[in-house]
Amino acid sequence: MNSVGEACTDLKREYDQCFNRWFAEKFLKGDRSGDPCTETFRRYQRCVQKAIKEKDIPVDGVDFMGPNKDKPEKPGSS
Repeated sequence: MNSVGEACTDLKREYDQCFNRWFAEKFLKGDRSGDPCTETFRRYQRCVQKAIKEKDIPVDGVDFMGPNKDKPEKPGSS
């Protein structure tokens, strides 16, 4: 499946491959020492956020997963 932003599709595939490899080769075998794909995910996430903004896709009220999910918004960041 392609990403929401055409420019993000390669990053999505890179992250998917990294995650699937880590999940199958490490996590399922008991190695829970960390996800080596975090930086790849962050690059992909930034690309998707930019694409959503550029395409003016309404996301108000949508809950997103991630490290900032439970942090309060900064004033003026809406």
